[in-house]
Amino acid sequence: MSRIGRQIIKLPTGVTVGVANGVVEIKGPKGVLSWALNEKAEVVINEQELRVKMTEENADNIHGMTRSIIANMVKGVTDGWSKVLELNGTGYRASTGGPDLALALGFSHPVNIKAPEGISFEVKENKITVKGTDKRLVGETAAKIRALKPADPYKLKGFKYEDEIIIKKAGKAVKAAA
Repeated sequence: MSRIGRQIIKLPTGVTVGVANGVVEIKGPKGVLSWALNEKAEVVINEQELRVKMTEENADNIHGMTRSIIANMVKGVTDGWSKVLELNGTGYRASTGGPDLALALGFSHPVNIKAPEGISFEVKENKITVKGTDKRLVGETAAKIRALKPADPYKLKGFKYEDEIIIKKAGKAVKAAA
């Protein structure tokens, strides 16, 4: 048995879980998420607890992954997920226009990013916060934004995650003329 898969998921008040036809649906104050279970997994619900059991042996990787995904869904519908990107560089700007994100990244044109369903953007100074209930979608959206202009290791211009550390590289060394 997987160590992570054996852990119990405690359901906060206001969160309901339903399992039907191999699909887990979790409802909470921030929204509704659903996910298709693997045929080897089974979800057991007891009052305010949820446990994942396997119908076959030697499926530890599926056991742990299933439990982690369901726990992330529970956290998403209660608290939500967010990723913060920092934008550094002269002339680089970000602003929100309704649900969309408008970026000026030094290209000849502005870059507009449409928010996927369930994702919202928040811009303060040079920090862009990507918020949503689905952890995978929040991370994927933040990665797509970062891929537009990743931080340059020489001048440190571009996008980087808030907790990311980028080591600045030295430029070309000038050779002394003999």
